[in-house]
Amino acid sequence: MRLKTLAAAITALAIGAVAPAFAAETVKVGVTTTGVPFTFVDTSSQKPTGAMVDLAQAIGAEAGLATEFEVVAFSALIPSLTTGKIDLISAGMLATDKRREVVDFSAPVYTYGEAMFVPADEPANYTLDDLKGATIGAQVGTTFADALNARGTFGEVKLYDSIADIMRDVKLGRIKAGFGDKPIVAYQIAQNPGIGLRLVDGYQPLKAGDVALAVSKENPGLLEKVNAAIAKLKESGELAKIFAKYGL
Repeated sequence: MRLKTLAAAITALAIGAVAPAFAAETVKVGVTTTGVPFTFVDTSSQKPTGAMVDLAQAIGAEAGLATEFEVVAFSALIPSLTTGKIDLISAGMLATDKRREVVDFSAPVYTYGEAMFVPADEPANYTLDDLKGATIGAQVGTTFADALNARGTFGEVKLYDSIADIMRDVKLGRIKAGFGDKPIVAYQIAQNPGIGLRLVDGYQPLKAGDVALAVSKENPGLLEKVNAAIAKLKESGELAKIFAKYGL
């Protein structure tokens, strides 16, 4: 009896010691609520949703990772990643050389550029040269905000925390035109016909680039898992389905 009891105890200890190894690793994913349809909050559930949220969940399922979402302002995403508050960024963020200096990016998952938008009753399809000396708006932390500033031809490039804030000021006439991620702006205008804004026809983006997920340079193992999962999702067609669900 003592031998059986001892054997049972050893078995229980062995199971207990091994069990944690099978528990899914939890990855904190940083998202922003201002990036419809990439990332936003579902008003009915008050939970993060969008194409990049679905993608992060699909990557987690493929890689055996549990995903936990943290809502972070766009401009604070990279600082949150580099300080360890989050493990992964999954948002409508372009993989630029400047950002690559501080974080590592996954394989590209989507490509887009910025759009110019004006009041719906403004008939002119402005070019950037037409806006010389005018006050325009762009979202802080975006690549095209830097590019617009670098032109040095505008009266002011006002920086905003969200595209919604830019849209408000364009509609109210506080700024001449607004600039934002084209998929996000197009989606919001299409979903809200009474918003009083329109895209400028024929505008050619200053900055077009690839959307990718970002990880800390100190976490190459996670990057490897994310890239392997993305490759499988592309091959199966699931990646395209995720973006198509949100009109992208």
